[in-house]
Amino acid sequence: MARWRDGRGELIVGGGAGPRVPLEVAASYRARTKGLLGRDSVDGAMLLTPAGSVHTFRMRMPIDVAYLDRRLKVIAVRTMRPGRLGLPRLRSRHVLEAAAGAMEGWGVRVGVRVEVRVSSPSAGR
Repeated sequence: MARWRDGRGELIVGGGAGPRVPLEVAASYRARTKGLLGRDSVDGAMLLTPAGSVHTFRMRMPIDVAYLDRRLKVIAVRTMRPGRLGLPRLRSRHVLEAAAGAMEGWGVRVGVRVEVRVSSPSAGR
């Protein structure tokens, strides 16, 4: 199983045929805890790893949330308004967050596998 560090990279949807989305990786406890809190927007997506659930308390915007299993297959996608607590997903190992509506445009839906490519040296596996 891949283990990432905090950093930047690229999210590839649908085996390379889909879009390539700028990605922030939040792998440390501190980065996962902060997530998208305090931001007014997000450029691309954020991967929280490991993670089985999220909340949107103190968020300023609604977000799309995709729960991924250990093989980076999407097991659920939800749009969450600020001030909500997401239900934990039993098989979820990673969570993707993006601006509300973005994931539909990227083709992120249940059953789709995504790929994570890290680009910054601090984000190596």
